[in-house]
Parts: sequence; structure tokens; C-alpha cells
Amino acid sequence: MTEQKYDYGMIGLGTMGRNLVFNINDHGYSVAGFDKSQSQAELLKKEAASRTIFATSQLDEFVNALKIPRVVMMLVPAGRIVDEVIDELKPFLSGNDLLIDCGNSHYTETNIRIALLAKSTIHFMGVGISGGESGARYGPSIMPGGPKNVYDRLSAMFESISAKVNNEPCVTWLGPGSAGHYVKMVHNGIEYGLMQLISESYHLLKEVGKFNNDEIHSIFSKWNKGILHSFLIEITADIFVQKDELTKNHLIDMILDSAHQKGTGGWTSEDAMSLQVPIPVIDTSVSMRNLSAYKKERESVQQKQTQPETKFSGDKNKLIDWLEQALYFSMVTTYVQGMSLLQVASKEYKYNLKLEDIARIWRGGCIIRAALLEDIRMAFSQQPDLPNLFLNDQLSKKLLQTQEGIRKVIQIGIETGTPLPALMSSLAYYDSYRSGWLPANLIQAQRDYFGAHTYARNDREGIFHTHWNSTKE
Repeated sequence: MTEQKYDYGMIGLGTMGRNLVFNINDHGYSVAGFDKSQSQAELLKKEAASRTIFATSQLDEFVNALKIPRVVMMLVPAGRIVDEVIDELKPFLSGNDLLIDCGNSHYTETNIRIALLAKSTIHFMGVGISGGESGARYGPSIMPGGPKNVYDRLSAMFESISAKVNNEPCVTWLGPGSAGHYVKMVHNGIEYGLMQLISESYHLLKEVGKFNNDEIHSIFSKWNKGILHSFLIEITADIFVQKDELTKNHLIDMILDSAHQKGTGGWTSEDAMSLQVPIPVIDTSVSMRNLSAYKKERESVQQKQTQPETKFSGDKNKLIDWLEQALYFSMVTTYVQGMSLLQVASKEYKYNLKLEDIARIWRGGCIIRAALLEDIRMAFSQQPDLPNLFLNDQLSKKLLQTQEGIRKVIQIGIETGTPLPALMSSLAYYDSYRSGWLPANLIQAQRDYFGAHTYARNDREGIFHTHWNSTKE
């Protein structure tokens, strides 16, 4: 049994948990780690060597190694496992101890856990962490929610371990309750959208432009030096030159075209539906992951439904330029949708989010970091309550400058039978949002006709209902 008392505790010593332990220790804090798996605890011990890091698979030993009041972080799978850890840990905790869920828990479950633990005067925080394995080790984007005075207990540590952009830490207190986990959920929804958009661009380059992997690598590398500069574009470029150790082919060609989702993208869509906020690019991206899983059915349908005979015969350099514009345009609209959801949720759930802060801490460390987030940060610094980023003059101008590209790309996709659902959703969202009139009046008329749901008029106040069939002769 160790006699030293450690500053922070970490439950869950998998890849993310272990890397976060080393990151925290690098910045001058002692850390105790716990994992039910003795092999995981032993691995941390071995890798820690002479560092001020302690690891054990005995829960009582872990808790007794921590300074009081205790600060315990959890990096375990969301859902039932989180509650099981809390139930096992709770008898060892005392008043004013702090338990932090750093996983991707649903925000509603975080609210429940906050309320339950408060009865024992134990603090509970939901903290979103993005950046993957490398981010956890060298600097993630951190999204904390909970009481401000409780966050202040660990703000110095979080600021030290987070990513930095212009010497600014990519962490800040976001709001009360489950604000941190909600923001992380929307972050992941945006991530779904961006990944789908990039994959559709790859589809066009490969199947329509007939570019090989090395050429696609060069295209994405060039894009990453311009308006598309971002983490996802950067790693996408790298992917196309990775060789497969088993076959010596390009690895990308050996990966099954069936993607999966863990839930956060779907959660974002569900909550947006509940709040009546349109996020079609994210919705489409979730659906496309689901559709990709129907591999055998897709192959069967392909045998019955032939592609259009039209082939692309235009200038390939033009195709690359249009695609760059289309990808920028659609990436902007994806952030627009995510930020609009955060704006509405902030009011509905009383988070009082500052969207400028969210854009700022997303500029580094996280998976969706991109150069255009600085433009988004600036937009909200000028207008904190901006309901939709389309109303920002700078971003609106950039969309006008790049809309030709996405229209050309979608036209090519339609003519060649190339599925571009997220790109199409992006343009449809933009065209709908900038339309002062939409045909929803017909929908209201239909609803009133078959269900007496009533309607509002555009020439006078009030709610109206019509006996529609009475006009028949």
C-alpha cells in the first residue's frame, strides 16, 4: 500500500485513460489509477516507471491513495457501466468529493447522476474530452459542465493539460449541469457530418474523377493548406498513402465499406428533433452510416439497378476546384447547424452557453478543429446571440463565393448516379434558409383539411380553420 496521497484519481486505464494519466502527470500532478483488470493496472505501473503515478486493481486501495477531498475521473464506456462504477465507488466517498465522468454519456443521464449524488453531498461533473489517443496524451479539447465553483477546483489542471491555440487553453467552464456532455454530443454530431462530407468527396474523386490513391492524397494535402485546413482533412490525406502490412496494397482499399455509430450522432439528431432545430447534414450522416451496414443488400440491388450511362468528361482540375468549394461550403453549413442547436438548447436547458467560447476551445485538440472555427468564434464575439451563422456578413459572403462549386458538384453527382446525400442536404438547407417564402402553407392547408389542425394567415392575426370539402360543387 502506498503512503503517498495523490492529487487526482483515474478509473479506467484503457488507451484514453492511461494517456490522460500521463498528460496530467507531465504537468506536475500526481495521479492514482484504477482498473478492474489487473493487467491494465500492471501495464500502467510498468509504463509509469519512476513517475508519481500509482496503479491498482483494488478499489479501496485506490480511494485511500487520494488526497481529501477526492477528485476522481472516470473514462469508461457510457451507459450502464458508468452507474455500476458509481455504485461501487460511492461507499468509499465522502462529502465534498468530486466525481467526473469524462466519457460520452448522454446528457440526460448526467443530469440524473448529478441529482442522485448531490443527496450524499458528492459533486458530479460531466466533462467532454475530444482528441482521441494523441489528444489525451498531449492536449485535448476539454468541455466541462457543472457548478462553476466546483470547476474552479480543477481549472488549473485542465488548462495545463489541454491543447493550446495562440497560447490560449482549449478548455473553459461551459455551464451548469450537463452542459459539458451536451456540447460534446453536438461536437460529435458535427464530426459525423464532416466525415460523411469528406467521404462523399472521396467518392467523386475515385469513381468519377478516376484519381488513384496517391493523386487523392495530393489533392487532400493541397486542400489542407488552404480554406479546408483542418484535422480531418489532414488525416484523410495521410490515409491514402498508408500501405497494408498484409497485402502491400493501399490499406484504404482493403477496408470494408460498412461504417458504424456508437450513438452520439444519433443522440444529436434525436435532441434536435425534440427541440425542432433543423440539422439535415448531421441527420443524413447518421442515416448513411446505418445504410452502409446493409452491405449484402446494396450489392444485390446493384445487380438490378444500373448506373446512368453518363460519364464525367469535363476538366478534372475544374472538378477538384469545385469539390474544394463544395466541401468548404458544406463544412460551414454543418457547423452552422450544430451551433444553431447549441443556441436553442442553451435557452431550453438553461445552460447559458457562450458560443464564442465553444468555438474557441474547438480550435485545437479536438477532432473537428479547423481554421474556419476562428471565423465562427469572431462571429459570436460580435453577436453572442446570433441565432444562425448565415446572418453573419463574413461567413455569408464566403458561402456566396463557394456556392457555385457545390451546385456544380451536385449536378455531376446526379448525372453520374454518384450518391452525395450530405452535400445535397447542405445545399438544400442553405437554399431553404435563405428563402423568404417556403411552400409550408400547402402543408398547413393539408393538415387542416384532413385533421382540422388549423392554420395562421399572412394577412391578419388569429388561428383559422376551414371546412375544405364545402367548396366542392
